[in-house]
Amino acid sequence: MKSRLLLKIRYHGAAFVGWQVQKNGKSVQEQMQDAIEEIFGTRVGVTGCSRTDSGVHAMEYCLCFDPPRPMELKRVAFALNSVLPESISVLSCQEVEEDFHPRYHAVAKEYIYRFYDTPSPDPFKNGLAFHERKGLDVELMNRAAAHFIGTHDFKGFMSTGSKIEDTVRTIYHSSVRRVGDDIIFRVVGDGFLYNMVRIMAGTLLFVSMGRIEEKQLPQIIAAGERAAAGKTMPAYGLYLNKVYYDEKEVPHEKRSG
Repeated sequence: MKSRLLLKIRYHGAAFVGWQVQKNGKSVQEQMQDAIEEIFGTRVGVTGCSRTDSGVHAMEYCLCFDPPRPMELKRVAFALNSVLPESISVLSCQEVEEDFHPRYHAVAKEYIYRFYDTPSPDPFKNGLAFHERKGLDVELMNRAAAHFIGTHDFKGFMSTGSKIEDTVRTIYHSSVRRVGDDIIFRVVGDGFLYNMVRIMAGTLLFVSMGRIEEKQLPQIIAAGERAAAGKTMPAYGLYLNKVYYDEKEVPHEKRSG
């Protein structure tokens, strides 16, 4: 019986043009293919759970490949980490069914967007979080974020020019919390449109700044117009945080009020 391996990896996206192999720079997919070839001696296809844009990070990204020869599971992560660049780390390896697909079998994905609000920028957060000099109103942002929960047409929260026709998505969790100087926007959904999370984060930023009122969010969502929502935040503050394959593990919340 043919085996298939599921790897969970973490990566710092600054050095890459995103997940997918491209001609204009290094991709995470290409780095994984190179490492697998070096360890197993054969170049194989690598299938990922999502396309992440240039500069986007991942705390947990899932990918699959069919190993050309057997290897103990506990050795795979160690071997790959010994040849991968420091910006990519294999967290775990497990065997899955031959027909398992890391994208199509996912039932939900979780993203976070990181802000911080200190008077001066922090060099150690450069490229990892968005700096806002003025203090952010986290309670107001959290109330606004709750409006995203539920099934909505998010047409107004995708990049202009996107060719996706089905723009309805279900958001299971949406919240903003403070951890020291860091402000974390966390969102879990059954799928996301192109730049959707970055536009959601930009909309919450505008709410904190007073440029959008919290009570306007339902109307902005219903309007379906890109110009009504906030700006598209920079890629470097965005992280794919978790991929869910078990429906029971997905956090479900009801919109309060």
